[in-house]
Amino acid sequence: MADTKREIERKFEFRTTKAGRRGVPDLRGTDAIASVADQGTVELDAVYYDTPDQRLAADGLTLRRRTGGKDAGWHLKLPVSPGVRDEVTAPLGDTVPDALTALLRSRVRDTPLEPQVRLLSSRKVSHLLDADGAVLAELSTDAVRAERAQATAAWTEVEVELADGADPALLDAVEKTFRKAGLRVSDAPSKLARALTETGGEPPARTAGPGPAEDTAGAHVLAYLREQRDVLVAQDPAVRRGLPDSVHQMRIATRRLRSAFKTHRRILDPAETGPVGEELRWLAAELGVDRDQEVLLERIQTHLDELPRTLVLGPVRGRLKIWNAARRTGSRRAALAALDSTRHVALLDALDALLADPPLLKAAARPAAAALTAAVLGDYERLAGRIGAALSLDPGQGRDLALHEARKAAKRARYAAEAAVPALGKPARKLAKAVKAVQTLLGDHQDGVVAREALRALGVQAAGAGESAFTWGVLYAREEALAERRERELPEVWAATAGPAAAVRG
Repeated sequence: MADTKREIERKFEFRTTKAGRRGVPDLRGTDAIASVADQGTVELDAVYYDTPDQRLAADGLTLRRRTGGKDAGWHLKLPVSPGVRDEVTAPLGDTVPDALTALLRSRVRDTPLEPQVRLLSSRKVSHLLDADGAVLAELSTDAVRAERAQATAAWTEVEVELADGADPALLDAVEKTFRKAGLRVSDAPSKLARALTETGGEPPARTAGPGPAEDTAGAHVLAYLREQRDVLVAQDPAVRRGLPDSVHQMRIATRRLRSAFKTHRRILDPAETGPVGEELRWLAAELGVDRDQEVLLERIQTHLDELPRTLVLGPVRGRLKIWNAARRTGSRRAALAALDSTRHVALLDALDALLADPPLLKAAARPAAAALTAAVLGDYERLAGRIGAALSLDPGQGRDLALHEARKAAKRARYAAEAAVPALGKPARKLAKAVKAVQTLLGDHQDGVVAREALRALGVQAAGAGESAFTWGVLYAREEALAERRERELPEVWAATAGPAAAVRG
């Protein structure tokens, strides 16, 4: 069983030996701090685990087994933003708990986790209290000794961690007081990072930044693909933890990768990217069952809430609840099973291999602006053809299917424009925004198509159970009216893309 806590803290170190001898300044009177309560000293013994090539450290994660203090056990820290981490804890044991291993799988894969560094800390703890005696933060002064192979290092650092609900501005006020006393914010992001450096170890290879190394089409495309790969890896533990929007973000990353492979088939050999794209499609489908049902339920509930009470006949909400529970049973379990599968690990390994040795074609050496302009306009013209074909059809199932295909083309064109922004700048950004409006309209239309199918099924179920099907019919008719409205709006929304497309074309 693992527990999670949001950790907001700031680490400091003494700028000079003289400042260190003076110690930590009195913080009373700093911001809302009225008093400081001594909590004594604890002895901590922590062993940090990582892969031999330090993949966790490279991504800013730390995994440790710690004894001593009130929170002895296994601790996994996942970065959220600068100074903010989620700490996932599990009971003390001799091996890494399965709950934590699962959260590390997208980074570790099949590589074993091994002890890397041992940190022995003598920690003096104080609570920073407000005028009412409520704890605002915990102040820790750590005398640290690091042991790594035959090397050792020692230093003192100061850490201020906010209590739950405390104002983050307190950390700024404390930093100001500390600076005057000769303390500065630590350059090291964690004790582990400092230990690796000060024991003479090689700093872990950081994940490459999003910017291209050179101004060629291949460099820009690869930078974009690496960025999306990193999102895919980072969202894996978020999905496992059930964090809001994590499934959606992971699916978007898979879609962006697949779209980029297709958009840039003249830059990257499709014979090599195609199989990876198919695996990405599999992953998106496995993740999508629960998310799609969630979106559908929210749509039906919203429209139901908007109906006058006089139009809600029978046990409509109860029927909707039963229907939703039946469709979502096992969907999250299936998504987690996909993430735990060897197929998922193989997909991540294939992505890494492709990006490490990319199958670049001749066009990859072209200047980025020229090649990406052609790619973006190619996807835009593809979208134009699909919208024209859809609008030429009479209303009905055929047009609905054509508009759905246009929606997928709009998504690809939008992603292509967004990926080209670093090379093409403002024109690509404006085109992406205009095409997104088309995608949103078509997406709402398709959601209505799916909702009508569900509403018809709900009406049939209600009638079969002897309930009134009237309300389901009302909601069905409402979806039909909304679809007709979206189809009338499409020509104008589509026309608004012409100017931005012309600007990209130059």
